[in-house]
Amino acid sequence: MPLPATRFVLIETSHAGNVGAAARAMKVMGFDDLVLVAPRWANVLRREETIQRASGALDVLDKARIVSTLHEALEGMTHLCATAMTPRDFGPPTRTPREHFELLLGPTSQPEPSQPSERGVAFLFGSERFGMKNEDVYRCYVSLSIPTNPQFGSLNLASALQVIAYDWRLALAARYGAWGNAKPDGMADESHTNGLADAAQVSGMLNHLEQALQAVEFLDPQAPKKLMPRLNQLFNRAQLTQEEVHILRGVAKTMLQVAAKAHADQAPPDSGLN
Repeated sequence: MPLPATRFVLIETSHAGNVGAAARAMKVMGFDDLVLVAPRWANVLRREETIQRASGALDVLDKARIVSTLHEALEGMTHLCATAMTPRDFGPPTRTPREHFELLLGPTSQPEPSQPSERGVAFLFGSERFGMKNEDVYRCYVSLSIPTNPQFGSLNLASALQVIAYDWRLALAARYGAWGNAKPDGMADESHTNGLADAAQVSGMLNHLEQALQAVEFLDPQAPKKLMPRLNQLFNRAQLTQEEVHILRGVAKTMLQVAAKAHADQAPPDSGLN
């Protein structure tokens, strides 16, 4: 059974040193898939401070990618973990990393019906100053909260990544008998899902469904009342397959067609006069 693919996503990082330190933390824990979303410096992977703070993890920097949007960063990922100190209303449940990883991977003797190995797991980290945006947290299955001193709970970005990577590595070792990206005997290295819809597919479906709900006047765009974040969490819990996403997009397409036909039927006839 293959290990789940693991990706660390840094969103709008403003300090080059944190990128290098994050790469070092990942390499120490055996991970190497790093994606930066709209960092402050376009050349951040080559800046001297980044390289110095990486302390030899240059292979992680060489493999790292820079993308413009979070949507691009999540391609192939099916299970998204936010890192946010403050829980969001209507957002995902808040759990400690170890608590969530135990739920995600399950006991070895009784694997979940949807095997964790079919998933691509992404850990999302917001900007150093503002953290994660609400809309990015809403996309996630869980908000990971590291237990800290209540009077001084702020963690440096790379430090937070190190803690989560360590707990994730321990969880993988307990579940698969492997550390990080290492492959035990008889275990293939597959980084893509087998049937589950990835985050980009779910996001596209939600956008399509939102248009349809507006067209049938179920959703008022001027007063959405958190309907879409609630639906996002519902579909996250459902762990949609690609086929199910296609079905839901077909429903949304038909809703839009019916709404357009109803609108056309209600339009006054053209008198032919100018």
